[in-house]
Amino acid sequence: MSVNLAQYIDHTQLKPDTAKEKIEQIVQEAREHGFASVCVNPYWVPFCYDSLKNTGVKVCTVIGFPLGATSTSSKVYEAKQAIQDGAEEIDMVINIGEIKAKNDNAAQQDIEAVVEAAKGKALTKVIIETSLLTDDEKVRACKAAKAASADFVKTSTGFSGGGATIEDVKLMRQAVGSEMGIKASGGIRDLATTRAMIDAGATRIGASASVDIIAGERGTSDY
Repeated sequence: MSVNLAQYIDHTQLKPDTAKEKIEQIVQEAREHGFASVCVNPYWVPFCYDSLKNTGVKVCTVIGFPLGATSTSSKVYEAKQAIQDGAEEIDMVINIGEIKAKNDNAAQQDIEAVVEAAKGKALTKVIIETSLLTDDEKVRACKAAKAASADFVKTSTGFSGGGATIEDVKLMRQAVGSEMGIKASGGIRDLATTRAMIDAGATRIGASASVDIIAGERGTSDY
């Protein structure tokens, strides 16, 4: 199987203590390797947009991050501001508590509002935070995101004690069918894991170890 792994990867830096030098580094690495996007906190979107114009690398940012418990109006404002600043992809955190409480309609309406704000301007990925959900809740969260016309579902923020698993990616693919993208994120640090996530159904990979993953690909010709 021949794929361009770099085009699967959102080169990610979301730590709260991230300084500008680190953002400059990931921007340069994204340019060099041709990653799908850089994924950064909203503060860094304008800088990344200016730095990556005309490179083909998109700017992705996070909304309602990392808890998902901000108000819908706050998420909508964040999304609109991020898009105005140059973001072309929005990774929003679902209202996890409403999924836990089986208030799926409320969770769906929260997503719909962000999808509407981004419509025609940016892709919307919905982070369901798999480490906090049962399998039934994961499926319901995915179905809420699909019903809300989101573009992707995403496994994890990386801030809740668990990341992507092969089993979760397979379950999410089964839940959403072939129409939606799936982003596996959290704990993906090597080539073998990246390949396994793609084989399980992931169409995007969120990783901070992106350069190591690409380095691992060198010298291989079977993927």
